[in-house]
Amino acid sequence: MSIIASPYFMGDPMDGFEVPEPHEVLDPELPDGSQQERMGVLYDALTRWVAGTEAPVVFAGDCVCIIGVLAGLQRRGVDPTLIFFDAHGDFNTWETTGSGFIGGMPLAMVTGRGEQTIVQAAGLTPLPDHRVILVDGRDLDPGEDTAIEESGIAMVSVDDLSDIDLPPGPW
Repeated sequence: MSIIASPYFMGDPMDGFEVPEPHEVLDPELPDGSQQERMGVLYDALTRWVAGTEAPVVFAGDCVCIIGVLAGLQRRGVDPTLIFFDAHGDFNTWETTGSGFIGGMPLAMVTGRGEQTIVQAAGLTPLPDHRVILVDGRDLDPGEDTAIEESGIAMVSVDDLSDIDLPPGPW
């Protein structure tokens, strides 16, 4: 097992980010561009680390890191199922967000919806809805709730997770 720390929140460095030792620190040179461009470079670096690491463990400052983790697994030849534990849906797009906060969009991004700049930079092939399970999503924005209901993403509680049939393959 190898551990990497990605001490960034929305592409900006974080202070006081504590991670168990031993670990590496993800520290790529980030451009002066847009937030999406910065995060694209950051999560492309994470993609490369995950792809080249046996049993990777990632400690990250935001949920957008799932793009780099999933892209890295795909690059290794893994077809993962994402079991996403979050009270928020993170399923907004520019059309549904009330805040414009990219951190509320990663689950939509990894399924090919909405903003794709970071997804493309990391080289992620979007996951089909049936390979995504949102666990305990309960604080959903208007529009986001409808989008999840209309998708093929499974929504379950922690208590019900053990009762569902998981897709084949790693998760």
